[in-house]
Amino acid sequence: MYGEIKKFRSDIGIGIIAAENGHDYRFKHTEILNRRDDLEGQEVHFELGDLKAREIIVLAGSPWMAFGGGAL
Repeated sequence: MYGEIKKFRSDIGIGIIAAENGHDYRFKHTEILNRRDDLEGQEVHFELGDLKAREIIVLAGSPWMAFGGGAL
């Protein structure tokens, strides 16, 4: 499923994704597969599990960064 990170509180590591289906889903920072500092407003792809977002991939940047690679 696709969505956008609507809010993220780095102090507690919890955020909300506004999904393409019109629902909002909570997530923990540990569910983000490719870490970024600037999460709010980023488009993401994620899976649903127990009504929470999991296996979140931030769609910004290069494909190498999405899968853990570094800058060349």
